Amino acid sequence: MSRSIPDARWRGFLAVVALACAIAAVGPARPAAAQDSGGEFAVGPKDLLDIRVFEIPELNLEARVSDSGTVNLPLLGEIPVAGMTAGQIRERLETTLKEKYVNRANVTVVVKELASRPISVVGAVQKPGSLAISGRWSLLQAITAAGGLTDRAGKKIYVLRRSSNGLADTLEVSTDDLLHGSAGIWNIPILPGDVVQVQPRENVRVFCLGEVKQPGALEFDSGDRLTVLSVIAKAGGLTDRASSSIRIKRRGSDGKDVETIANYKRIISGKEPDPTLRADDVVIVKESFF
Repeated sequence: MSRSIPDARWRGFLAVVALACAIAAVGPARPAAAQDSGGEFAVGPKDLLDIRVFEIPELNLEARVSDSGTVNLPLLGEIPVAGMTAGQIRERLETTLKEKYVNRANVTVVVKELASRPISVVGAVQKPGSLAISGRWSLLQAITAAGGLTDRAGKKIYVLRRSSNGLADTLEVSTDDLLHGSAGIWNIPILPGDVVQVQPRENVRVFCLGEVKQPGALEFDSGDRLTVLSVIAKAGGLTDRASSSIRIKRRGSDGKDVETIANYKRIISGKEPDPTLRADDVVIVKESFF
């Protein structure tokens, strides 16, 4: 399901506000498929753990989870950890240490890298690809880690997130809102497994013919608002001979042209909506005979 502007973008904004409130209340949000009831991620192969044991300095180390889902620790050997959260791993280590070596064990386990569920940053960034997430990341951090935006970056960024039931949701973020907005609400948290897609700019061509001052083919950015009024404005406006009747021709999926009629004066006065156009549409402004 993809949210589109304006109505769905407003719903997306409310969702982001709710997400920010949840983060402030309980810490980083976690994907349902990768968390327990306490909100911790389950680790997998290639993840990096930071382990500290107050009573046994030899166990103060970083350990990478093997392909078989274990970590190899001094004194303890191979310990299965795949599918466990940091809290569950801590409890297992404390129990094992008390059974074999000490009367009391104070253990901390921190997941430093979730390499088993990397995020992907693709599109108009300098270094597109996968990134192993560590700690709490934001959208800006993810884009920065991918080298930043290229000069071909467009006006939209999509964040694809897959839920535990396999369905995906897409949040649309304006590049301008993210980079230049006074509120940081659009700098949303990025979770393991998310895909960040920076849309590149593309040229969109529309034809404006008839009674406009500069008739012909017009080039727009794919992120621009493409409507009858914006096309007429880019064509220099109407001539003195122009009528209010505007024809819009569009090639249908069957290869045939479909024509609609709009009224310029009614659009300007707000009595009719400003029709949205697509690439290769033809706008024809008729001549007035009165």
